[in-house]
Amino acid sequence: MMSRRNFSLAAGMAAAVALTAGALIASTAQAAPDDATTLAPDFTGVTATGETVSLSDFAGQTVVLEWTNDGCPFVKKHYAVPPANMQGLQTDASESDVVWLSIVSSAPGKQGHRTGAELLDMNEGRGATPAHVIIDESGDIGRLYKAKTTPHMFVITAEGEIAYQGAIDDTPSARVSDIETSTNYVSAAMQSVAAGEPVEVASSKPYGCSVKY
Repeated sequence: MMSRRNFSLAAGMAAAVALTAGALIASTAQAAPDDATTLAPDFTGVTATGETVSLSDFAGQTVVLEWTNDGCPFVKKHYAVPPANMQGLQTDASESDVVWLSIVSSAPGKQGHRTGAELLDMNEGRGATPAHVIIDESGDIGRLYKAKTTPHMFVITAEGEIAYQGAIDDTPSARVSDIETSTNYVSAAMQSVAAGEPVEVASSKPYGCSVKY
């Protein structure tokens, strides 16, 4: 028969295990946004035109987040004209009522940090048409999403779930010539979400330059 002392020790150990398991479950539920089924965290930022926008403003619409830095060779690859790969995705998004948010998380004095006027002029010159460019010079939004590289892409469903996060495509190079033969994960995710189908590749390792926090 178990002694009172041994019973107390066993009960204490069981309680500790239960508490640990509960903590792990809570941590998993709050983790993210690495898990493609995670709800996208809401955020508020100021755009290049001086507007204040929040992710929640676009509830009910698909949203694409693009972390960008115009000084990064990997970003330059996808904005090169031709083939204007990123611009084409932005056009496709606009025509499908998808909200495209470009986010610049470069800190003041770091590569890619620009004023609102500079960002607007740059996009006009290269034919880029995001719905908004958000200037995140504090890096708060980037850290909230654990954005690692430029580009780092997220596709968020109308229900607010992250359907895809990671690289723009499956070819981690800075060569423009590789775009034609690459599988574009963002385009595929947008098409799947629009069709109400599961996203085949829901997560990938982002490639590019580190975000200049």
